[in-house]
Amino acid sequence: MLSEYIAAAMRRAEYKMLEDKTYWGEIPPLQGGWANADSLKECEEELESVLEDWILIGLDFGDEMPEIDGLTVSIRTKELA
Repeated sequence: MLSEYIAAAMRRAEYKMLEDKTYWGEIPPLQGGWANADSLKECEEELESVLEDWILIGLDFGDEMPEIDGLTVSIRTKELA
């Protein structure tokens, strides 16, 4: 399920070439996640890595992940009695 969520988020990625000829990438529904690299392929790879870290850190802090294409990510915890 996590890989499906990542794939759905990456389909929403937006890229543009900057004045210095590097590439900028971001995924609009995910605040704070972006990448910058010398080539489009490197930017895509970096953005996917950033996305993975963004999800893990967000879940660690208990943040709710936004729904993307009907998919959500959450951690279910069990409390010990």
